[in-house]
This record gives sequence, C-alpha cells and structure tokens, in this order.
Amino acid sequence: MVYEFGWVDRLLPGTCILCGTASGQPRDLCTPCANDLPWNEHGCPRCAMPLPDAQSAACGHCLSKAPHFAACVAALRYTYPVRQLISRFKFNADLASGRLLSQLLVQRLITLGAPAPGEFVLVPVPLHPRRRSERGFNQAERIARIVAHGLRQNLQAGLVERVRQTPDQKNLTAAARRANLRGAFRAGSCAGLRVALIDDVVTTGATADAISAAMLTAGAREVRVWCLARAI
Repeated sequence: MVYEFGWVDRLLPGTCILCGTASGQPRDLCTPCANDLPWNEHGCPRCAMPLPDAQSAACGHCLSKAPHFAACVAALRYTYPVRQLISRFKFNADLASGRLLSQLLVQRLITLGAPAPGEFVLVPVPLHPRRRSERGFNQAERIARIVAHGLRQNLQAGLVERVRQTPDQKNLTAAARRANLRGAFRAGSCAGLRVALIDDVVTTGATADAISAAMLTAGAREVRVWCLARAI
C-alpha cells in the first residue's frame, strides 16, 4: 500500500519519527518509511487477521465461531516498527507516536470508504480506573479522539466501563482470555447505536468480543472494531 498525503499534510514540514530525516510532512513520517510500513492490506473482513491474499469471505476461525462484532479494520500488522511505536505510546507516554498511528488509522479508514459524518459512535476500550491512574491516560481514548475528529464521528468515552480489573492477558490462550474477561465490562444504554470500538491492538479479539457482546445486549444495532494494529 502506498501512503498518500493530503493537502493538510503539506502545510508544515516535520521530522520522520522512524528514520530521523526531514519528512516534509507534519505527520512525522517520511514517504519512504510510510510505504515500508506493514500495512494490513489482506485482513479477514470480520476479525482483520492478516491473510496471505485478499478474500471476501471470513477466515476459518470466524466462520466456525463468529465474534459479536460485525467487522474489524486494523490499519497495520503488529510487527516492527509498529510494535515498538505502540509500546512507546502506551508505556512511555510518547504521544507523538500515538498521534501518528492514529492518523494512519484515519487514512486507512478513508481509503476503505469513510463513514458519513455522525454515522458511528466511537467508544474506546476502557481501562480499569486503577490501571488508568497508573498509566496516566487511556491510549484507546487518545486514539478515539483523533479518529473522531478526522472522520467527524461522535465520541462517547464513558459508554462502556471496565468494572473488574483483570490479570494481564499477554501470556493467556484465547480461551483463557475469554474466561478472564467474563463480567469485566458494563455498557450503558446503546439503543439503536452503530458503534465503532476503538483499541490499539487486537490480539485474539477476546476483549473486543466481550465489549461488543455487552453493547449489543445494551441495545446497540451494530458494533465494529477499528484498531491501529492486528497481531499475526
């Protein structure tokens, strides 16, 4: 995929966040580095799992056990240098990396066909209050604010709450992740809403699935997932 810059990108030059050269763009990414990014061009339309070739049908896992969300868009694959940029954003409060990745997600969604203004309500994956206090911010909410502004969508950051702090999911299997998240989220009234759930990384999809189930139970008409990256 070739990254195309719009007229807004040409207003002010910047420095590439990856190679350190003058990018000529305010998004802190030069064109060669942008073109070398691991774009998730051939993802499962349901869960965004990277696939070797483009296909309209869902992957085998989604065909055998469909998630509660209707579709997932992941701008990038969770490999170098995306993994490092996301880590800097989440754990070192590198907001420049977060802003860049969020803008790339906006660009990807526009490429796929931007939604009409106000078509979706954007809901960031919530952190437990204790985790948010430790980190100082919710990375998904930062992403959601940039995407909402870029696509002219509404944002409801408090529509879903994480009511139970769960152990780290990093080393858990998909089944263990689902069990770990049972009862962890509570959704407010979602009557008739088309929701885009925003997150940084989708790994197995267990978190997105649990939140989507809660929102559908609360009356959402449809839930989609928009994220920066999809794990392979």
